[in-house]
Amino acid sequence: MAGGMRSAATDAFWRDYRKAAGLHHDDYDVVAFGDGAAMATELAELTVAGIKRATAGLVRQFGPVGEPPPVAGGYVVLLDGADLPRAIWRTTELRIGPLNSVDERFARDEGEGERTRDWWLAAHRRFFGRRAAAEGFAMHDEIETVFERFEVVWPPEIADTGKPGGKIGK
Repeated sequence: MAGGMRSAATDAFWRDYRKAAGLHHDDYDVVAFGDGAAMATELAELTVAGIKRATAGLVRQFGPVGEPPPVAGGYVVLLDGADLPRAIWRTTELRIGPLNSVDERFARDEGEGERTRDWWLAAHRRFFGRRAAAEGFAMHDEIETVFERFEVVWPPEIADTGKPGGKIGK
């Protein structure tokens, strides 16, 4: 994940949700998945399609000099590779643990590739390995990882109802 910047488009997208949900705050983060425009769009599409409902990031990428850390109950505007807002999610669960503590359920919920633990580990070793090489830190299977689950709350045509596989309006 990469932290994005608020823009007129994200502000308008958020205002529409805020009004529909009856919220009275502008407390949200902006994120694009992956490390490039193509990956951001691909993973945004999985989210919009209802397949991707989890994400993972290294603990070291969050904090004062990095991205804002995810917060249980927090809202995130998801951007695609063209920096267009595609969805708003609300974080439902956070867990910090070693990369290799991922389980089959989380790998399935992340919605990528074969949706298995083995596939997930191989893909994330490669993905985080690229970041390690670029930033000069050691990549290993015990690296502290944030495992985040979320529910999509906006726009209404793709929002989760809280029931597995359920959608609002269906």
